[in-house]
Amino acid sequence: MEEMKFTRSARPAEQQQADPGGRYAPVKKRGGREVMEWLFHLVFLLCGVVAVAFVLFISLYLIVSGLPAIREIGLKDFLLGTTWAPTATTVEPSYGILPFILTSVYGTAGAVLIGVPVGLMTAIFLAKAAPPALTKLIRTAVELLAGIPSVVYGLVGMIVLVPSIQKLFGLSSGACLLAAVIVLAIMILPSIINVSETALRAVPKEYEEASLALGATETETWFRVSLPAAGSGVATAVVLGVGRAIGEAMAIIMVAGNVANMPGLFRSVRFLTTAIASEMSYAAVGSLQRNALFSIGLVLFLFIMLINVLLNVFIKGKKEG
Repeated sequence: MEEMKFTRSARPAEQQQADPGGRYAPVKKRGGREVMEWLFHLVFLLCGVVAVAFVLFISLYLIVSGLPAIREIGLKDFLLGTTWAPTATTVEPSYGILPFILTSVYGTAGAVLIGVPVGLMTAIFLAKAAPPALTKLIRTAVELLAGIPSVVYGLVGMIVLVPSIQKLFGLSSGACLLAAVIVLAIMILPSIINVSETALRAVPKEYEEASLALGATETETWFRVSLPAAGSGVATAVVLGVGRAIGEAMAIIMVAGNVANMPGLFRSVRFLTTAIASEMSYAAVGSLQRNALFSIGLVLFLFIMLINVLLNVFIKGKKEG
């Protein structure tokens, strides 16, 4: 004890004052960690602000660029007009986009009606029933589908699908709404499968074990317990699929015919996205046609926002219920 006391008292007085009890180094380390935490919080805040700023900038730009054409054409004539002929010379140019709106709605709805059941069943199979080797194989194929560029989907659809539809139904041209729906349904499968499978795997095992203990079969448990418990994730998958379908342009322009007709299952049609992509390259800067294309972009943007809001409100109300 005397030796230990002597050792402590032998420390210089300046060191004892600067570091009483030997606590100076840990305090310094804690201070450095707090600074790093503050810096990381600042970086995260800046990233969030940048993301919000991009959305606001895009929204403002579309509003500023799209409203002048709507005011000049008239909201009713623009949204409810059935004729799109901005370059007509013998008659007065027309800027009605109702065929584009209805085509986008029908095409997206058809793709969702086909893609969602197929994707959801695949996700249930991968998450609950498939053996590990088969799960790995199918998941690899789904990842490859997600990585294929949209122009490749359009090229394959134009070479294989369009002639097949033409021969099967005896049409003059197979480039129609049906071809676009099938291509879109295939394109949204990866998003639906991946997100739905992740949501299903996140369901606690206790839910399924309790259902099985009460006498339910595995299939009943998957559809009556696991699927409702993963409802939020499945709804998110549907939202992503709808966004992918309604925002696609390159593949659709190659298989849908790109003609401004009122929608029909076997008619060549033009979507909102393809209308912008096909005419923006030659529309004169400052012309009414170019401004109308910006207005179509504004309508498409508001349409997507409306779908997201409605789906989120539906999901929220279902959770509260």
